[in-house]
Amino acid sequence: MKSASMGIKNFLFLIFLAPVYPASVPTIVMLRFSRLLLPCLVFFLTLGLSGTSHGQQKGGLPNTQRKLSGKMTQRLRLRNDGTPDFPNVNRIPYFQDKKALREIQKAEKRKNWTAARNLLDAYVGQFGIENFYKDTNMLWRLGQLWEKADNESRAKIFYSLALKHRRQDLKKVQLYYDSLEQKDADLYVPLKTYYDIVEYRKNIVAFRPPKGVYTTMGDMINSSSEDYGPTLSADADDLIFTSKRKRRGINNVVDEDLYKAHFENGVWSEAEPLPKPINSPYNEGSACVSKDGKTLYFARCECPTCHGNCDLYVSTFKEGQWSVPKSLGTSVNSTAWDSQPTLSPGEDTLYFASDRLGGFGLSDIWYTVKQKNGQWSHAQNMGPTVNTRESEVSPFYHPLYHVLYFSSRGQLLNFGDFDIYKTYRVKGRWQEPINIGPLVNGKGSEYYFTIDSDSKKLYYARSEEKDMKNLDLFSFPLPMEAQPLATTHVEGTLIDSVSSKPLNGIVSIIDTDNGIEVASKYLRDDGSFDFDLIEGSHYVMLIQSPDFFSVEKSFALKNDTVMKLMTNSIDYKLPLVFKNIEFDQDKATIRASMHPILDRIAVFMVDHPTFRLSISGHTDSKGDADFNMTLSQDRAESIRRYIEQKGKLKPNRIESMGYGSTQPLRPEATPEDARTNRRVEFRLIKPEGEDEKKDTGAGSGW
Repeated sequence: MKSASMGIKNFLFLIFLAPVYPASVPTIVMLRFSRLLLPCLVFFLTLGLSGTSHGQQKGGLPNTQRKLSGKMTQRLRLRNDGTPDFPNVNRIPYFQDKKALREIQKAEKRKNWTAARNLLDAYVGQFGIENFYKDTNMLWRLGQLWEKADNESRAKIFYSLALKHRRQDLKKVQLYYDSLEQKDADLYVPLKTYYDIVEYRKNIVAFRPPKGVYTTMGDMINSSSEDYGPTLSADADDLIFTSKRKRRGINNVVDEDLYKAHFENGVWSEAEPLPKPINSPYNEGSACVSKDGKTLYFARCECPTCHGNCDLYVSTFKEGQWSVPKSLGTSVNSTAWDSQPTLSPGEDTLYFASDRLGGFGLSDIWYTVKQKNGQWSHAQNMGPTVNTRESEVSPFYHPLYHVLYFSSRGQLLNFGDFDIYKTYRVKGRWQEPINIGPLVNGKGSEYYFTIDSDSKKLYYARSEEKDMKNLDLFSFPLPMEAQPLATTHVEGTLIDSVSSKPLNGIVSIIDTDNGIEVASKYLRDDGSFDFDLIEGSHYVMLIQSPDFFSVEKSFALKNDTVMKLMTNSIDYKLPLVFKNIEFDQDKATIRASMHPILDRIAVFMVDHPTFRLSISGHTDSKGDADFNMTLSQDRAESIRRYIEQKGKLKPNRIESMGYGSTQPLRPEATPEDARTNRRVEFRLIKPEGEDEKKDTGAGSGW
C-alpha cells in the first residue's frame, strides 16, 4: 500500500534572514533549490532605440499607472515593408519578353547571380495578372536569388507571393518557406490558456478585463433568419445590415433586404426595413454609408436591370426620402458578382468584392475612383499582395485611417477558413496583410464585418453551435492586433544570462490605460517575441512558464522598442541569492523590502492552483530557546498570512511551522554561521503528474 506522501515532489526554498543593517550594507536572501525546483527569475531590462522611455515599477503587483501627457497618439507609425509594385496588373493581362528571358538564362549559366537577380527582378516587376499563376516559378527563383545575396527579408517577399498564387505542385516552396519562418499562428497561445491568463490579470488594478467574448446584438436586431453584413453611421448611432427574415411570393422565396436600427439611451431600437425604393422585390444587401449619412452604396441582386448576378447601386437622401437607386454602371459592375462596397475616408475611392473574370483568384478586392465629373472610373484590381489564388471578400476601409480590412482564405497566416486581415497603405502601396489574430479569427469563417470609428468594437456575423446555419450579429471588443493604430513595434529576447540559452514561456501584454486586449504569445525557440502596440500608452509585460515565477515589467511606449531580457543563471548545486529580505531584530513584522520575493511566491501559487506550500521558520542559537521557538513560529505565520492575503488563497493551501534553533544548517562557529541558520524555508509540494502535463505541450498548465 502506498503511503500518503508517495507521488509528491518537494521543492525547497531557503530564505536566510539577517538583522537590520545600515542601508549601505546589503542583506541577502538565499533560495536553495532541489533538482526540479521551478526557478525564480530576476530580470534586467535593456531598452534600445533612441527616445524610448520606460517606467520601472518597484515590487509587487503593478499599481494604477500615471497617464502619459496628452491623449493617445493618433499617428500611424508606418514602415515600408518592401512590398514591390506591379504597375502592369491593371494594364495588360500577361507580360512576356523573350529577349529579356534569354538574358536571364545567360546570366544564370554564367553564374552571375547579381546580374541574373537584377534582370529577373526587372522582369517580374512587369508581371500582369496572368503571370502570377503561369510564371509562379519565376517568383520562387527570384526569392532564391535574393537569398543568395543574403537578403532574406527580400527573399521572403517573393516566396510568399509564389505561395499566395501557387499551383498545386509548389509543395517544395511551402516547405522551404516554413523552414525560413516559423508560422506566427503557432506562436499564439490557445484561447483557453489566454482567458486563464486574463483571470490572473484581474489582480492588476488598472486592467479592465473583458466583459465577455462575444456580445449578441440582441433580439431587437437579430431574428430567427440570417442577419449579416453590418455597417455603421459615422457617429455609430445607426446600424444598417442585411437580413433574410422576409419572404415573398407564393413560393415563399427568401427576400434579402436592408434593415436599420438606432442606438439611443444605451439600447438599440427594433430593426426596421429601409423604405422603398432602397428595398425592392429583389435582393438588397451589403451596404455602406457616407459620413454625412446621405449617400448609400449597396448591392442589388437578380434584378432585370442588373448587369451581372449582383451589381453596385447608389442612392442619396434628399428632402426626407431616398432617391431611386442608380447602378454604378458597366465601368464598375461586371457580368459576374459585385458586392460588399466600402468607402475610403475621403470618399473618393470605393472598394468592393467581385468574382469577375480577369482576377487573381475565385474572388478579389477591386476599387474604383470618383472622377471630377462625379462618375466612377473603370474598376481596378488591388494587386497580388492583397489578392491571392483563393478568395478575398468583405473589404472595410477604416473611416479615419488608411487601413483596409478584408477577409481571405488565401493569405499565408490563417487560423481557420476565412480570416480577417488588415493592410496599410504606405507611399501608394498596400503592404503585406496582417492577420488580426486569434481573439477574432477562429476555426470557422469571419466575414461580413465593420468597425466603429473609435476602434472600440468589431461588429460581425457568426453562427452559434446550436444553430450553425443561422448567422446573427455580434459585437466584440476590438483587440490590439486589429487596432488601426497598433503600428509601434515592440520586440525582445529572453535568455539565460550565463548560458545564453533561450527560455520557454508565454508573453502577455496588458494595456493598462485603455484595457485593449492583446493576444498572448509563446516565446519562439530562440527566446524572441514581438508585438505591435499603440504608441502613447502604458503597458505591463507578463512572462509566465512552468519553469519560473511569473515576471512583470511596466513600460510606457513612445517609440519602436527593442528589449533584451536576461535572467540570473541558475546553478542547481548552489543557492540563488537575493537581496533586501530581512525582519527587524526580534520582530515578526513583514517589511516592505520583503514584498518583491513574497509577491512572486504569491503569484506562483495563484498561477499553479494545484500546488501547496509549507513554510518553516528557523533562528540561530543565540538567546532563549523558548523565545526563539515562538519568534520563528510568528515569522512563519506572518509570511503565511501575507501570501494568503496577497494571492487571495484558500487557507488550506499553506501551512506554517516554527522550529526555533532546533534545525541548524551548520554549527555556529562564526557570525556568518549564525546568519546562515536564521532563515525561512519554503517547501512547494507539487502534485504527481504536473511534469507530465507540462510535457504535453498543450499549455493548459500555464
